[in-house]
Amino acid sequence: MVYPISATKLNAYQRCPYAYFLKYEKRVPVTQGFGSVVLGNALHDALAQCHGTWTNGDRVPDWDWVSGCWSRAAASLGDKLTNKQVREGRSILENYYQKFIATESVFRQPLAVEGKIQATLQFENLEFSVTGRYDRIDYLDDGLELIDYKSTQTATVPEKAEMDVQLGLYGLALEQTYGQSLKYLSLLFLRSGEKVRYRATDRQKRQVLRVLKDLAWQVRHENNAWQAKPGKQCGGCSYSQYCIAVNQTPTPEPIGTKIPSLQLAFSLG
Repeated sequence: MVYPISATKLNAYQRCPYAYFLKYEKRVPVTQGFGSVVLGNALHDALAQCHGTWTNGDRVPDWDWVSGCWSRAAASLGDKLTNKQVREGRSILENYYQKFIATESVFRQPLAVEGKIQATLQFENLEFSVTGRYDRIDYLDDGLELIDYKSTQTATVPEKAEMDVQLGLYGLALEQTYGQSLKYLSLLFLRSGEKVRYRATDRQKRQVLRVLKDLAWQVRHENNAWQAKPGKQCGGCSYSQYCIAVNQTPTPEPIGTKIPSLQLAFSLG
């Protein structure tokens, strides 16, 4: 059995190994609220159609084509979108079209849209299965650019440390999958039309390898204590009630639903 890992999980481990242990190792449940993501899903679907199903070569699509993609994406959700959301989504896509498509002289076909990132890495005789999702991957002259669409109300960028982990992990995975280097990861905020571009570096990949090695050691030595890492994240932590680092009289740690011990994958080479 391999150990699944993602940028989200790796960032959680860097923020606090103890919270990571409770969430991913011990499977302690928390109560969380989730906002509606229907409009965001529809926008992602429309953009996947727009970039992934265009058949007229490098000729730039007109607005009617993109608008049709939105109509199909919205219709596929039935009555899950309100009339207001349908109008809002069309407006967001029209702004996207005017800024990122209509201004181009040619329409570049992407390498892939709406896909999964998959790779394997091994440390301490433990095989990590790297997983992730992407909205679009574009060819560049000297590598790849990963595009991540953001449909949130505000254009909030992640902290640099979190982006470094995502860039490093995806860089390692994409090299395995496509044999090409990741050059940029871009966040494209659909509502504002803002595009924030991050450059991928070898330093980020080395950093991720160090974190994975440390995590592998923690997983392999189950008797080792998963140390809490107090910081600004503690205020919003769902597990602070169990943590002695922020609570003088913590609630006893729950039993959770921890899965059986991993079967370790040994390398023969």
